[in-house]
Amino acid sequence: MPTGPEIILTLKVLVAAVTVILAASLAALAAGRPRLHGRLNTVFFVLTMSTVVGFEALLQFVDVKSAFDPAAREALRVHLWFAVPSAVLLPAMFVTGVRRRKRLHLGLAAVFALLWAGTFVTGVFFLPHS
Repeated sequence: MPTGPEIILTLKVLVAAVTVILAASLAALAAGRPRLHGRLNTVFFVLTMSTVVGFEALLQFVDVKSAFDPAAREALRVHLWFAVPSAVLLPAMFVTGVRRRKRLHLGLAAVFALLWAGTFVTGVFFLPHS
């Protein structure tokens, strides 16, 4: 069974990796390549939701109180304030993008961008992994 610091380090790597994919997706959109934007967003969606499901499943087998010290638990709590709403919003983003509901997609994208920024910052910079 992985330790708390190993779980957090893995989470940091995964958040950083999918953020690179999200940035590439936005770059594709800026370059006028909406189809590539959609494909990269599909990869982002699948990997992000897989991470959420995997992390939740893993936590069912880990004694959180013994795996994470109080500072790590508090940092995870703050991270989840951003990560959970962004994970809830992500399917709506995906569906509106696939259905080309541009106005709604852009509105959701603004909210998602703020939530994802919080997810990234708290996930990569604030979670202790040592």
